Amino acid sequence: MGPLSNIKVVEIGGIGPGPVAGMLLADLGADVILVERQSANRNAVRLDAGGKTGTEFFKRGKRSIALDLKNPRHVEVVLSLVRNADMLIEGFRPGVIERLGLGPDVCFELNRKLVYGRMTGWGQSGPLAQAAGHDLNYLAITGALHYSGLPGDRPFPTPTLMGDVGGGAMTLVMGLLSAYVHALRTGQGQVVDAAICDGVVYGMSLLAGFRAQGNLGEERGGDFVTGGAHWAQTYTCADGRYVTVQSAEPDFYSQLVSLCGLEGEPEFGRQYDRKTWPKAREKMAALFATKTRAQWCEILEGTDACFAPVLNLAEAAAYPHNRARENFVEIGGIQQPAPAPKFSLTRQKVGVPPGMGQHAKEILDALDLTPEVMESLRRDGVVAG
Repeated sequence: MGPLSNIKVVEIGGIGPGPVAGMLLADLGADVILVERQSANRNAVRLDAGGKTGTEFFKRGKRSIALDLKNPRHVEVVLSLVRNADMLIEGFRPGVIERLGLGPDVCFELNRKLVYGRMTGWGQSGPLAQAAGHDLNYLAITGALHYSGLPGDRPFPTPTLMGDVGGGAMTLVMGLLSAYVHALRTGQGQVVDAAICDGVVYGMSLLAGFRAQGNLGEERGGDFVTGGAHWAQTYTCADGRYVTVQSAEPDFYSQLVSLCGLEGEPEFGRQYDRKTWPKAREKMAALFATKTRAQWCEILEGTDACFAPVLNLAEAAAYPHNRARENFVEIGGIQQPAPAPKFSLTRQKVGVPPGMGQHAKEILDALDLTPEVMESLRRDGVVAG
């Protein structure tokens, strides 16, 4: 199932964008073998799952084997997997995986077609390469975080969509697939150095273009991109819920003004006149506060006014458009996001998250290891029994 059904991926377990990239590949049909830590990382982020199993969506569709990468025998198992793999994903700080004996040079000696994906926050080089960091820190140096938040307020902590997923996982997967096409054509693999900060900068091309054109300033609120315009805003409704409008084009703006009953109001006659924006924002805010979100949906939803309600995840899953698009799936009674994009022929099938080490025996059996090696792995607890 899925367009990548013949791709074999070895993912060295980690956190953040690396595992999400592995999930994206698994969702697309790749056979992703997840090499998990045999013992828990004492410095790992503690996220209480509330006792629910099957909620680690970033593991879905993968096969799991638990190894100790400080054990040479276990490293040899990974190298055996590398021999027949198309891609490898690792997310350690630069230099760590080399010290474990699994660096690119070692792997390329075994498999010259291998695409070796390296996922970090800062990148493999640069003054910050060895520093710890997380999503907000990476966004901070790109310019992206500066433009988050409302005018006069501090930049707000954004969801990890921008950094870990958009700048990190998506960029890594694009790089892996591009390098894989190159390997198919030339027989030569390569390293893909994916950094969250690099990917976020790349993703800011549209904003950078606005800035070059003079449509994006250094302070929030002076332009439509950062909340200055009344026609590109979120508004609070009478029930405390929120809606969005972003009718940038004149025809769409005219429809918004008309449906809101604001025709003839002087502040709404010149859409791009920034001097009128503050007063227009005040009037629109007062207007939206007179009706509930549901009432505004009845008036504006489905029109060309460029309107949508602000939904939480539970509401999003029940929203008619998302249901029609099958954007959420339910597996084992647990609702989760469905893969995207959608394919006409090779539709993806969403897998379940594996238990740690669940597939060790079938993974090892495929490597045709000697009885002595298998016995040593049993003693190490890699294989049950």
